[in-house]
Amino acid sequence: MEDEVRGTGLDPAPDREPRPPRRGRRSPFRHPRHDRHERPDRSHDSSAGAGGLDVSGPTYAALDLGTNNCRLLVARATRDSFRVIDAFSRIIRLGEGVTASGRLNEAAIMRAVEALRVCRAKMRNRGVTRARLIATEACRSAANGGDFLERVRNEVGIELEIVDRETEARLAATGCTPLIDPRAEGVILFDIGGGSSELVRLGRCAPMRHGPPHPDINAWMSIPVGVVTLAERHGGVIVGRELFETMIAEVTAHINGFAEAHGGTEGLHMLGTSGTVTTIAGVYLDLPRYERRRVDGCWMSGGQVNDVVERLLDMSYEGRVANPCIGAERADLVLAGCAILEAIRRAFPCERLRVADRGLREGMLVQMMREDGVWDRAHDAPMTHDGR
Repeated sequence: MEDEVRGTGLDPAPDREPRPPRRGRRSPFRHPRHDRHERPDRSHDSSAGAGGLDVSGPTYAALDLGTNNCRLLVARATRDSFRVIDAFSRIIRLGEGVTASGRLNEAAIMRAVEALRVCRAKMRNRGVTRARLIATEACRSAANGGDFLERVRNEVGIELEIVDRETEARLAATGCTPLIDPRAEGVILFDIGGGSSELVRLGRCAPMRHGPPHPDINAWMSIPVGVVTLAERHGGVIVGRELFETMIAEVTAHINGFAEAHGGTEGLHMLGTSGTVTTIAGVYLDLPRYERRRVDGCWMSGGQVNDVVERLLDMSYEGRVANPCIGAERADLVLAGCAILEAIRRAFPCERLRVADRGLREGMLVQMMREDGVWDRAHDAPMTHDGR
């Protein structure tokens, strides 16, 4: 195994066993952003018309350590997409307090280290031979971000790569292109993160002979505002309409220039990837528990989005906690996310919004598989049920 993991971001240091999940907790099929131990997500199989059987080849892993979440996907290529064989997602709030202090705090670092240990064990147990492990805005902006990465290297045995905002935007676009309506002229893609948010204007994607389509990026931007930073600045527990408009105005000031330069939405639809839009979709669908299969690819009209935002504004904090698609871990963040979304919608008034429960991890998997040429040789390669 030691030879196999070289160059993947995994070092050959001995594993530190993660604590087993406690018994008697809620169903593991709830919202993946609320899961402490997420089950393999088979619904990625159809993201680009996958052919069902695995392509013989490497086992890939993509890890996204964000301001709010730590997420991992382990997958194998199929004829035209990939099949997830293991996954993990945990809210860690790594960026908690960074807005005020400029530094990652010890409690947040410990939460991240614990989650990363689980991820490392999963990657080794699945025999991952090709991986990309990234960190985003919290590590980019914190004064001790480099020290944190060194600590992760020493204590966990993995090496994280801090990516810039352009890379983040491109990965999100790559991961979401299978959900673009082929009849549309293009899309306004947005990714509302914990510490930053990205906007990408995409043209029509040219069809590929094999594998997911390449994104046609016309323009992109990133702002240093996400649900965690906005909620910490303005508060997220009690959010009245005046405060909500104040948050919208802050975001609008960041995106106005981009909207003026790249506006005009005729023939376009919006495509959103983030906990904010998946939560809104779950509330819109009145799901008794979050179901990725029903949310990923869900279409909503402008009026339907308005109705959900109004419902959330009318809810008390306790009501948001009690909602099965929000919960205690997102109850103080969801309205900050809605404010970012509302600023984007006002700047780019598209009538249709498609919801994506996918993004950076899927983009990394697609990029690695494309670099390895797995879809170029997929139809000539022997196919197996287990990918070995």
